[in-house]
Amino acid sequence: MVTMKNQEKTTTIWNRHFIVALIGYFFLFMSITLFFLFPLFLKQFGPSRSQIGLIMGIHSIMAIFIRPIFGRLIDIKGRRKISLFGIAFLILILPWFHFINNAGVLPVVLRALTGIGWGISMTATLTICSDLAPVQRLAHSMGIIGVAGLLSSALGPLLAEEIINLFGFGALFNTSLAFLVASFLCMSLTKEVVKPNHSGHIHKPKSLLNVSVFAILVIASLPIIHGAVRGAVIHFIAVFGKSIPLDRIGPFFVFFSAAAILTRLWIGDLSDRYGRKQVIFPALCIISFNLFLISQIQSLWMLILAGFIGGLGQGLIFPALSTYIIDILGSENKGLAISLYLTFFDVGMGFGSVFFGWVSDLYGYREMYIFAGVLFLAAGSVFMWKAPSTRK
Repeated sequence: MVTMKNQEKTTTIWNRHFIVALIGYFFLFMSITLFFLFPLFLKQFGPSRSQIGLIMGIHSIMAIFIRPIFGRLIDIKGRRKISLFGIAFLILILPWFHFINNAGVLPVVLRALTGIGWGISMTATLTICSDLAPVQRLAHSMGIIGVAGLLSSALGPLLAEEIINLFGFGALFNTSLAFLVASFLCMSLTKEVVKPNHSGHIHKPKSLLNVSVFAILVIASLPIIHGAVRGAVIHFIAVFGKSIPLDRIGPFFVFFSAAAILTRLWIGDLSDRYGRKQVIFPALCIISFNLFLISQIQSLWMLILAGFIGGLGQGLIFPALSTYIIDILGSENKGLAISLYLTFFDVGMGFGSVFFGWVSDLYGYREMYIFAGVLFLAAGSVFMWKAPSTRK
């Protein structure tokens, strides 16, 4: 078994095992993003909007609840074993989508089960990928892993649309299953780098010593608020743009994704070199400025500029903040740390959409984005003041 000492000798991220695991992560993500167009399949049964919302939303809800549980098991049982279990679970569920003939109980149950499988497999697979990169380049590797997710989120719906138009929804389900099988094969070829913590105890790292409860709450609150303001952008930018009015909203997402990908590939290792908090604060300042900029959008070029700046901030903060939480909990608790980070972020996305929707109803979209920018900047300032620093 490869040890942490062997891992530290590796100086390049692009070793063979990391590439294989990254491809497996990409295939896993692709299998899920194909289902972004699942509401089109449900439309033939005449469901209400609330039914579609329940069927699509139960997936994320189950993933949020299952991640902390299996995040701990990833550290105890081993990343590879849990990853393969989660992917195999999804492989067993996918064929049952062929038997859906209404928008009732069966699609709700199946989407709930795929949410469980996704929460397990995604967290474990992401953890494996980060293990296979050099420990001194952890943030850079997290950024690259995030690029795989961004690419699949962009390519999955495009591929799904073509498959549906040419072959129908049955072929869509089969393609998703094929991606899962390919992911399972890739992950079966990877190696366990970090020895499982079979004792089941959380090893408390030195970075947590003498940290107040308030500081821990501050650390937890930042990814939640980040998820909330990200939800304010992603979920409301389209309706805000149409209200201005702007004819096209798509360029915002194109430039956002392009900037996030370029940032993660080129300068995703900044926090590895200069420290986590030294990158987190400038990144959240960029995101806060971008929220203020969105509130002033009057034209398409301003929309494109806002998309690019938002992607730049997102590309910087994700690898720095996620690895900061890993540093705080310790690399031996990496599975738990990643699962908690993703859970905090998703909770923020969910509740933030509801909260900022309420704010926009009361005051309008522009005021909502100004408030989101102030809130995030205030949360970041408290984080810089009270959260402990970690080693570079």
